[in-house]
Amino acid sequence: MQDGVISKNGLAQTVEESIRKDAIENGRSAILQESAAVAKLADRLDERFERAVQLIVGCSGRVIFSGIGKSGHVARKLASTFTSTGAPAFFLHPAEGAHGDLGALQEGDLVIAVSNSGSTAELETIYPSIKRLGLLSILLTGQLESPLAEQADIALDCSVESEACPHNLAPTTSSTCAMVMGHALAIAALSARNFSSEQFARIHPGGSLGRRLLMRVRDRMHAGDAIPAVSPESKVREAIFEITGKRLGCVLVCDSERVLLGIFTDGDLRRLTQRHEDFLGMKTEEGMTTSPRVISPDALLDEALSVMEKNSITVLPVVDAERRVCGVLHLHDILSVTNSS
Repeated sequence: MQDGVISKNGLAQTVEESIRKDAIENGRSAILQESAAVAKLADRLDERFERAVQLIVGCSGRVIFSGIGKSGHVARKLASTFTSTGAPAFFLHPAEGAHGDLGALQEGDLVIAVSNSGSTAELETIYPSIKRLGLLSILLTGQLESPLAEQADIALDCSVESEACPHNLAPTTSSTCAMVMGHALAIAALSARNFSSEQFARIHPGGSLGRRLLMRVRDRMHAGDAIPAVSPESKVREAIFEITGKRLGCVLVCDSERVLLGIFTDGDLRRLTQRHEDFLGMKTEEGMTTSPRVISPDALLDEALSVMEKNSITVLPVVDAERRVCGVLHLHDILSVTNSS
């Protein structure tokens, strides 16, 4: 430092220290402010929200989202969310709409506009045309007393006290709240339509999520000679050999008709060794779990994963309606599908 001037390295160090000191505090403040604003949205859901969901569910056409600037980005994302949850939707740029793209609108369509101010000029330009086409509309806005709110059939309150931006200028909290309100509409609508995981899978065939939701237990289970199985009279030492050989961490205990009587797992073996010194000569049925969780071969992999997670287990016997053993499904069989994107 010379004559009170900080050197280049010294200035860089000062800036770095300032960032290190303030970054986490500023980031945390923004997150807390936005999360608090989102939480307040829940108390504003009333009959207007219910009617909005009814309009979405009853829509015989497409759901048309529109907005400009940051609200336009929110609208684009919501169009994608609605489409992926079974409500065909697309984004219409309001400026392009005023120059011919309104021709894409059809009878039965529903318009959902996003405007924090409620006075977006581009939306105000096309709203009269939307009304003339006889289309109903929903507005996500921060101003219920506004020109667009007056023209919309339903206006939903997405207002915020302030933006997370320290200057209260950059659309941050307001954009987040509009997005969350749109998500709430999408979820409420798909629930009202009883939109199932199978329907979701049919329009998401790509990637691990689609495969997991489309594939059934029979597609991934170990069957035939790969099933570790012993009779109830077999000795524990035989069960251990079967567990070791088949490498699934368990052996199924079945009668002569392949009806499942129980399951003998690594955990059952550990508990048996703690209670009995001469456990190798005992019958397997003496240490087995008699009422194991099971799954149907026709069940979806996602259902099997849910059963495993709920009961903190890693393996499921696969049985038919008469409890005859069809196979064995291990957690790794599901995770290998999920991880192979």
